[in-house]
Amino acid sequence: MKVCLVAGSGSLPSVFKKSAEKLGEEVFVVGVKGITDIEAQAYLPLGKVGSLVKLLEKRGINKIVLLGKFEHKLLFSHLLTLDGLALKILSKAKDRRAQSIIKALIEELETIGFEFIDPTPYLQDIIAGSGLLNAVEPSQEALEDGLFGYGIAKEIASLDVGQTVVVKQRTVVSVEAMEGTQEAILRAGKIAGKGCRVIKVARKTQDFRIDVPTVGLQTLEALRSIKADALFLEAGKVYVVDKEKFLKLADRYKISVVGLPLEANP
Repeated sequence: MKVCLVAGSGSLPSVFKKSAEKLGEEVFVVGVKGITDIEAQAYLPLGKVGSLVKLLEKRGINKIVLLGKFEHKLLFSHLLTLDGLALKILSKAKDRRAQSIIKALIEELETIGFEFIDPTPYLQDIIAGSGLLNAVEPSQEALEDGLFGYGIAKEIASLDVGQTVVVKQRTVVSVEAMEGTQEAILRAGKIAGKGCRVIKVARKTQDFRIDVPTVGLQTLEALRSIKADALFLEAGKVYVVDKEKFLKLADRYKISVVGLPLEANP
């Protein structure tokens, strides 16, 4: 199978590419100028959807995977550089939330023969399991905060506001919005100081073609910088980039990493 990987920032696109190629897939990487970290075979400016279509049609590729971080706020700084197809897609989106825009993109490109692929079958090695994932046992207070924050995070995620909340002593300190996970964590540290707990989940109706919830080394460094002592991830739904290194560093930083719900199976 030939597949185009439209890669954002971070190392998740690289994880997908290695896994897919190991299974015999042919991966053509398209990067976005100024965003993509992985080496790409072609680069396009942000918002040039028409150019992407022409490129893939020329190469005979009709399957697409979207992976990596594309900061939502970039939309507002590139409105004047969107091409005609991108503007058409934006006009069809029901609102300006990231989910709505990407859903409109998928629907539009599917009408002209493209298929968007769920990348998660290629990411099973880095999925978060249930229960304690590293060697640092959470305190009872931390576990109570995690369970408290989990339900709230699921509700916030379902509204497409964000997928991360930070809590302390069963109080919500910060909620992720357009700024992203790291900034939400750092903001919580400024508000509540050390001892915060971070919860990251998927939406109740998560479409993994649109977004794969992940944490990575930057997330962990953000927790360390605010002296957070626990990270809770939705088991079977959140992916841990550089998983082995991530969990070893979490041990070193004395940060508990726990998959919730505790009885879930990935």
